[in-house]
Parts: sequence; C-alpha cells; structure tokens
Amino acid sequence: MHRQACSSINLRSIDKSIRLAARKYKSPLLSLSPPMRFYSVKVISLLFPFARAFTIFAKPIQYSSSSSTNTCPATTMSALADPSTVATNPLLEDWSSQPFHMPPFDKIQPHHFPDALKTAMQEELEELQAIAQEHNPNFENIVATFDRSGRQCSRIQAVFNNLCSSMNVPELQEIEREMAPLQSRHSSACYQVPGLFDKIRVVYEQRESSNLTSEQVRLVERIHTDFTRAGAALSQKDQDELTELKAELATLMTNFTQNVMKDEETWQLELTEADMVGCPETLKDAAKAQDQTNVYIITTSRSLVEPFLTYSDRRDLRQQVMEAWTSRGQMSEDRDNLKLATKILRLRKRIANIHGHTSFAAYQCVDRMALTPANVLKLLENVWNRAKESANRERLAMEDFVKESGEDLQGGIQPWDWRYYAEKVRKAKYDLDESLLKPYLSLENCRNALFHVSNKLFGLEYKKLDNVQVYHPDVDVYQVTDKSFESDKLVAIFLHDNFARPYKTSGAWMSEYRSQTKNLGADSDVMQGIPIVSNNNNFAKSDVTLLSYDDATTLFHEMGHGHHGMLSDATYGRLASTNVMTDFVELPSQLMEHWLDQRQILKEFAKHYQTGEPVPDDLLDKLDAAKAFQQGFQTVEYTVCALIDMALHEMEDYPDDFDLEAFEKEQLERLGMPKGIVMRHRPAHFQHLFSTNSYAAGYYVYLWADVLVADAFAAFEETGDCFDKATAERARKYIYSAGNTQAPDELFRLFRGRDPDINYLLKERHLL
Repeated sequence: MHRQACSSINLRSIDKSIRLAARKYKSPLLSLSPPMRFYSVKVISLLFPFARAFTIFAKPIQYSSSSSTNTCPATTMSALADPSTVATNPLLEDWSSQPFHMPPFDKIQPHHFPDALKTAMQEELEELQAIAQEHNPNFENIVATFDRSGRQCSRIQAVFNNLCSSMNVPELQEIEREMAPLQSRHSSACYQVPGLFDKIRVVYEQRESSNLTSEQVRLVERIHTDFTRAGAALSQKDQDELTELKAELATLMTNFTQNVMKDEETWQLELTEADMVGCPETLKDAAKAQDQTNVYIITTSRSLVEPFLTYSDRRDLRQQVMEAWTSRGQMSEDRDNLKLATKILRLRKRIANIHGHTSFAAYQCVDRMALTPANVLKLLENVWNRAKESANRERLAMEDFVKESGEDLQGGIQPWDWRYYAEKVRKAKYDLDESLLKPYLSLENCRNALFHVSNKLFGLEYKKLDNVQVYHPDVDVYQVTDKSFESDKLVAIFLHDNFARPYKTSGAWMSEYRSQTKNLGADSDVMQGIPIVSNNNNFAKSDVTLLSYDDATTLFHEMGHGHHGMLSDATYGRLASTNVMTDFVELPSQLMEHWLDQRQILKEFAKHYQTGEPVPDDLLDKLDAAKAFQQGFQTVEYTVCALIDMALHEMEDYPDDFDLEAFEKEQLERLGMPKGIVMRHRPAHFQHLFSTNSYAAGYYVYLWADVLVADAFAAFEETGDCFDKATAERARKYIYSAGNTQAPDELFRLFRGRDPDINYLLKERHLL
C-alpha cells in the first residue's frame, strides 16, 4: 500500500513525474530526496508557473529530423506536458495499489492520453539512448534490456489502443487522430536511436559464440529482424522517408477505421412487427427497440444482419440490409474509404520498394511461414477451385428448390437471397431449423462450456471479480488460476467484453492490457509479468442473450487467442503471447473452435434457457448431418477476400486512374466468382487490410492456419478422447505457451511429429 497525500495524489507517482521532467531539463532537483523534490517544486510553483520549476535551470533536449549523431532522427515530439498536469494524470501514476496492478479505469478520461503518451514516449527514448551508450555490448545489457524497456509507454499505449477499439467516444476519436502520426513517428524513432542498432548487430553477430540459450538466440534474431524491417540498416534519407510514410499511413488507417465505425453507428432500419415476418422470436428479442413497443431495429451488426438475411420473408428488406452491410465505408462522400484505401496501397508499395521488394505482398511474406506470395496463392487457388465448384452446386440446389416451390424469383438467387434459401434447403434436406438450436445456446451456457473446456484441457479455473472497476458495465472480469500447481497459481486476469454498443469496433478480437514476461528487471513486482487478456465480441444484448452456432464458434475462437495470451510461458516479452508470425497466430484460436462441436460438451452445457432441458439428440444428429452443408459458400465467401487481398498487394504500380471498385469487379470476373455471393469483406470496410498493416497481404492466414488446425485436432481424435491428457499437454507446450520462442514450423513438428498435411482440411470441408 502507498499512503495518499496531497489531494489523494500518490507521492511516489508525483516524484516519478518530477524525476522524469528533471532528467529532461537537466535539473539539480535530481540530487534531492523524494520529499524534498516534491516540496521544492511545490514552493517554486507558488512563485513561478509550475512548468518553470524545471525550465529555470536548463533548456529541454531537442529531437528533430536532423541526422546529427546527438539526436533521435525523425522524431517530432512535443515538449513535455505541464508537470502539474502530469503529476495528477492517472495514466502516469503507480498502479500497484490497483487490484492486480490493473489500469485505474474509473479515473481515466480521454484528455489524459495526450500528455501521458508524450511523457511516456519521451521516457522510452531516453531509456533507449542509455542502452545505446553501453561500451561493452552483450546480450544482457543490450538485448535483454531493450526487451524490457519502455514499460511505462507500453502500458499506456495498451490502454489507449484498447479503448480506441472498445469505447471510442467522439473525444477519444479526435485524440486518436491526433496521436496516430505521433505514435508512428515515435515507433520509428525507437528503431533509429543513434548507435542502438550497431550494438544490437554486435550481439547478433556473436550470438552463436556467446553461450546463449536457444530462447536467447531466438530473441536476438527476432529483435535484429525487427530493426532491419523497420529500416535501421538503411540510409538516413531512406529512414526519414520511411518515418513519414508510416506516419501518413497511421493517419489514413485511423481514418479508415473511424469511417467504418461511423457508418455502423449511423445506419439502422426501423421495422414493425409486420415487417419481421418469418423472423424467429430470438431475433425479434435481440432487435427489439428499448422503451418502444412494436419497433425493431436492424443495425449493421453481424449478429443481427446474418439472422435477418436468413429468416426474413421480406425480400425487399433483405436487399436493403444486405446493400447497407456491404456498403460500409462508402455511405457518405465525406467518408469515402475507397480513396483512403488507394492511398494506403500506394504508401505500402513505396515502403516495400525502399526495402528492396517489388510489392508489399513480397515484403510481408518474407517474415511469415509462407515466405513468398507464390506459396500463398498455391494454397488459396487449390482450395478456391474446389470451393467454387461446391458453391455452384449449392446454388443449383437452391434454384431447384425455388422452381419446385413455384416461386418467381426475379433475377435469380441474389446475395440477399442466398442465406434465406440456403436455410429453406437445409430444412427440407436435413429437417434442421438452426433457429431451434439458439434457445439452447445462451451466452451464459456457452461461457460455462468454454470455461469447462479450458479447465479440462489446461487446468484453468475462472473466478469472477465483481468489485474491479473496468471501462464499461458490460465487461466481466475473471481471476484465472492454474489448478495443476500445488497452490493455485495466478496465470492471468481475463476481461470478457461481449456485447455490441455504440463506439465499439465491429467484429471480434483478442487484445491485451499487459503481456506475459519474466524479464522484469531488479526489484520489479512479479505481477507486472502476469498478463491481462481481453476477449471482445459484438453480440446483440437482450434480457437473455442467445447465440447462433456461428456466434458460439466465435466465442470459442477468441478464447483460443485468449489462451495464447494467458498460457504464455516465455522469458522475454518480445517472444511471448501472440507475438508470433501472422500465419501461426490463428492456429490456437481456430483449434479451440473444435471443442464446441463435441457432443459431450453440447449435451452437458447446451440447455434450454427457459426449461433447463438439454439439447435433444435428434437436433444434434441433424446438426452433424448438415455440417457439410454450405461449405462451398462459406469457403468462397472467405477465400475470395484472401485472393483479392493478395492481388491488391502484389501490384507493382497503382496508376493515377486506379479505381479500386473497378479492380474488385475485374478480379471477381477473372476468378469466376459464383453468382449470388459477395465478398465477406469488401474493400471499403475491409478492416483487416486497411485498419492495420498486420493482416495486409495476410488475410490468407486463416486458411493457412486451418491446414494446421485440422491436422492438429486429428491428433486428439486419433486418441479417441478430445481431452486426452498427453495430447493436451503437448498442445499447451508447443501451441499455446511457446509463443515465438521457436520457429512456428518447428513447434508444429514438435507437437505432431511431422509437417502438416492439407488433406485433413480438405476432408473436413468435404472438398476432397
């Protein structure tokens, strides 16, 4: 516990801020004891403006784009914030008095972020400068110290980035736009600190002769790669250009994301009871407007759109909903994401050129399992051709159904018809109405199933914490312990944020407020190495939230990512958790989906939300029989996005008249896109591609991981027990805990005993 003083402001936190400012301004206050520093500043602040308590002694260090050896290139950091503001900023306080050292969410306001980020970024640069001054570079004083540097900056950026996704209110959106280029320039500056890369290169060149562990060698190699891919080995001119390109990219990608969010916030379709004809009660409950009778609201949330397209008998309304859903990012001339995406593509191509690659796809693939775009396309085209044939057969079956039922469907099967008639055919062929399954899949039941699987596989137990402050009342917090130890071992804090709401990014994702590490440095609290993991979904909230089978699969998918963070057991932060190659990161998540399909799990946890009765066996039999149904559609809908992604990023030039919408149309014609299907993510709202660089030329990774996943789950099936202890232990060790401590292909071989076999996937999808 830290005693509170001076208007409840932690003295230790204030002193940390004072010391930081004093170092910046080379103030003699550093020579005083903490209490004397505090009261000296307090006295001086009565005589001068508080900020001048430091500037009266010295001028601040300046950072510019100069190539001088005494500066950090390409940094345009603003002057340090007013120390009086910094001292009261909850983001800069010591969080050790918070439960599990969590962020003080109840104190944090959007206006706290600019000063906190600028202060922390300045502090990180100073830490890196100190590392660069080491005269005898070795693993510990260069690489290990670099790995644990910037902790203050990392924790603040984690809170900022998470809230920009989960609670991005207008004030925070404005700050996000302001900070995006500053954060980008700071990241560039960290890799361009004079002398730092030289020291890292020395350790890298001596790594095999320095008696390092295999994990330490891996860390040296990954950090060396990070620096080279950030341009540290390039000329100063190229480094400066890269910095500006990345800063502009950061701004464009932020605008792209916010435009999609704005379109999703503003579009809705207000309907009456009569308009909801054909829709099951579960959908009506989810769409029911609050405090209004006979009013239903359909938004662009996937958890509302897909069931509406599946069940609504009103073809005209299905068309409205589908056209709105596929037009996100293009709904207003002021939010034209196609123009932004084109600018992003041109900037990425220039970045690739500076690094010596002809395309951004080539640049991205070099540091992935795939290695080359050709290897990616080999996989995608193999699956695409099979899936296309399957989807065309599915369309013919629907057309036959329409003809036999005597309907006159003008224009044939359209994108707003596919799900609707697919459901009709499913009912006719398999006697399966998926809406009958939904009452058995309440969010509470599915979450209980999820925690049960986690416990059976990995020995994890979840204790809900009701007294921990978070950023929204919908967020549940859990203390996660490992029961496989003699005394319960705390392995993580888990945040479950499940519901759609205004100012929350659409989709589903896993993120972290703190990543696992053992590289904490002297006198550090071990709590700083315990991960804080968050799973984020966008389910439509109602009195009892009922999930579709797809929603439940998403819940399990994100928990797979969650396990990747919670079970991480790396020594060094750079190698921990999800810091792996992009085409490996989806293996833990997609593998977890398979346990939802296990009958023993569904029989135990899929219970009717009103009666408590378990799901009937005949309904599960029908579900199993229909698993192959619509695999063509689902595979086409995804794979075409990955193919368009690669086609866009393999381009070596984007002429002045490049039209992204026309390009999309041309590519779909070239690929032979089956009639009646549209891209799951069209370019104007394809956030995987244009909100981040991580999945650019990388949307293929879900299919790449599926090859690994189908093979990996077969290892469990071959034992006859989906919870086989030995196989689960290998999965934990080599898939969920290892992070990036070894190359991903080697980790798979250690788990499976051989390289992956694509036939497991083709068999699973009935594409053989």
